[in-house]
Amino acid sequence: MKITLLAVGTKMPRWVDEAFNDYAKRFGRDISFELKEIKPEKRGGGVTADKGIAAEHARIVATLPARCRLVVLDERGRNWTSVQLAGQLKEWMAGGDDIAFVIGGADGLSDELKARADLLLQLSAMTLPHGMVRVMLAEQLYRAHSILNNHPYHRE
Repeated sequence: MKITLLAVGTKMPRWVDEAFNDYAKRFGRDISFELKEIKPEKRGGGVTADKGIAAEHARIVATLPARCRLVVLDERGRNWTSVQLAGQLKEWMAGGDDIAFVIGGADGLSDELKARADLLLQLSAMTLPHGMVRVMLAEQLYRAHSILNNHPYHRE
């Protein structure tokens, strides 16, 4: 199984890259976990939020893997526990599905991308820095993987 994280934003602080990479390498052989950074659209100079979202949308769609389940992080998405995420991960793995998770830019994601998504997922009801979302998502996916493998990382 391959999980691709498409995240609008580049040049994250070192701690973000280090923490993300630490979780990404923990999956082992059964899951390949890859980050693809999407260049954010510069705002100002006549570039409105809507124009910026449209430009980022085009970059995201161009970067999406050919065949995958699309999971978009959105504040109005499903609010799952780690165990529920593990259950969904198990289903995806059993179906042989590759997954693409998308984290939007500062102004969010296009309605078109949200409508296209197989799943809208809420990581938190709070607004979080995008770098932190990368790390939190990587950690939760690793936690879900550890739950499925009865690894002691997760405790109930």
